[in-house]
Amino acid sequence: MDESTFQKKLAELVQEIGNIPEEDRVRLQTLAAETRQRHEKLKQTVSGLQDSIDYLRLSIKYLLFDLEATRRENGYLRKMLEEQSGNG
Repeated sequence: MDESTFQKKLAELVQEIGNIPEEDRVRLQTLAAETRQRHEKLKQTVSGLQDSIDYLRLSIKYLLFDLEATRRENGYLRKMLEEQSGNG
């Protein structure tokens, strides 16, 4: 269920709650408000997780770049050492 569908269904539910007897209405309105709050908190949590995953992906890309650069440098330095030991 996407965000707009959820909000629409919740609004319909709140509207229907307004049509029931007072004794049940207060309890159900409280539950609907709690549901809305939990949904907002869940959206914030998911957004935070997505940001963390994006940061992790970027960090991995930098680490892979650094690893490849280190491997190239190692190869270059080993070649230099071999040439020096061969000439010396």
